[in-house]
Amino acid sequence: MTSAAFFSGNGEDKSIVCNLCPRRCTIQNGHFGACKVRGNKNGKGLIPFYGTVTALAVDPIEKKPLFHFRPGTKILSAGFAGCNMRCPFCQNWRISQADDVPGKTMPPSDIISAALREDSPSLAYTYSEPLVHAEFLLDCMALAKRHGIANVLVTNGCINEEAAKEILPLADAANIDLKCFSKETYAKNLGGDLQTVLGFIRLAHSLGVHVEITTLVVPGLNDSAGELDACADFIAALDADIPWHLSAYHPDYRWNAPPTKPEFLALTKARVGKKLNYVYTGNIAAEKNNTLCRRCGALLICRRGYRIETPELAEPAAGENFYRCKKCGNKTPVRI
Repeated sequence: MTSAAFFSGNGEDKSIVCNLCPRRCTIQNGHFGACKVRGNKNGKGLIPFYGTVTALAVDPIEKKPLFHFRPGTKILSAGFAGCNMRCPFCQNWRISQADDVPGKTMPPSDIISAALREDSPSLAYTYSEPLVHAEFLLDCMALAKRHGIANVLVTNGCINEEAAKEILPLADAANIDLKCFSKETYAKNLGGDLQTVLGFIRLAHSLGVHVEITTLVVPGLNDSAGELDACADFIAALDADIPWHLSAYHPDYRWNAPPTKPEFLALTKARVGKKLNYVYTGNIAAEKNNTLCRRCGALLICRRGYRIETPELAEPAAGENFYRCKKCGNKTPVRI
């Protein structure tokens, strides 16, 4: 696909509107929207970075992070450039906040060939914000489906419902950022929209996409007990089995607050763990992120960094898409 699908005309001055995300940028002829990758050429939508891959690597799936989807498998990760948000603490700002990142143009067929060559059962769209490349996603994800490769989105979830309804049916799993639970912080500090993200999470879950949620806990921004509890309440109301990853922040890009204290994450995990069944911490040393059976307490998955053991996790039976506990036979929230 070489033309853009989510643009509309805006008048006789050749300006156009990008309808992909809640910004709905009005883009003048010869310019780009806030994401820096979706533009206007003579009154028509322009996507010059279609298929531009800035990184391609085989990762453990736990690195996405996905803890309850195909544990212990590898995943081919494709990264792009640009982002429709402006998080001042972005940990990947060198590619998300720039449009001049070195990259290689790869049609969807090349990426799928790479996944097959690496014997990777899953393909992640990740590193920067993949959703701003919606046209490419639709083509690549459809082709991956035809080859039996699972599609994984690692995303801020900040796109409008119309686009989400086209992309999410092609996704098998998603790790979605819930950056805070403040409408004001999303709008003023991050350049996003809280309700749009919540809607994306709800829609993904309703469509049967395996959902995990990540919150980068930033001191002084989103680390109050009230705000983190509000995040937990939202997730619990949707499904208490959704894994929530509480990730430690470190100073980067334009934010110089001190790093998140591991002790704070541990205390938060213990508190919100009364509402959610699976809470994990990330970006800290000596993480204890084991997964236990909710019925009998058996150790289903033991994690040491990205290395795992599955002593009591039984392979799915024929026709099932979830693992069971070896000890008690209970259905687990871990999926294939």
